[in-house]
Amino acid sequence: MSSPDTTLLVIAKEPLPGRVKTRLTPPFSPTEAALLAEAALADTLRTVLAVPARRRVLVLEGRPGPWLPPGIEVVPQSAGGLDERLAAAFERCTGPTLLVGMDTPQLTPALLAPALGPTASPRCDAWFGPADDGGFWALGLAAPESAPPDLIRGVPMSVPETGAVQRRRLVDAGLTVRDLPPLRDVDTAADAEYVAALAPHGRFAATLRRLTPVGAR
Repeated sequence: MSSPDTTLLVIAKEPLPGRVKTRLTPPFSPTEAALLAEAALADTLRTVLAVPARRRVLVLEGRPGPWLPPGIEVVPQSAGGLDERLAAAFERCTGPTLLVGMDTPQLTPALLAPALGPTASPRCDAWFGPADDGGFWALGLAAPESAPPDLIRGVPMSVPETGAVQRRRLVDAGLTVRDLPPLRDVDTAADAEYVAALAPHGRFAATLRRLTPVGAR
């Protein structure tokens, strides 16, 4: 996988109250949770725009809003479970493709650099970014057009073993896998505080500070 030829995918939901970050409620209201989701997505897209890539694509459930910056293509998510939607997103692509989610606003160009920078291994077939909760925050394929159909489909999503099962699928398919650093997803209020402390200058951290006065929670 090498940077100028890589397609960067961000899979996300439109940040609508009651539809995103529901595990943040309580202590946050559905509207506040949606504001945090929007901020996390905005920070993620800003990072995607800051790294070299052939295409930058938002695979979106819902409709784009004013939070969408210029330079990002938008395609709709397919129907089905998350495994089906991830698989379909890769099937739209040819050549090196790296997918990230909207739950890690602490994402930086440096974290993506191993897969995208000039030192990216030409002998690498896949990149895998594990999440602290057992899932994964990044998945990259050097040649998604030749990947087996069951590489992602059928992987149980949103369970503690999601990441382990997905990585095992890559290895069992005979792919050479390289790992990216583990990151913590924002699912709960404690996650939000932890992630904001890692990226205090981002929009996510600023939104959290605005919604959470010091000592109020």
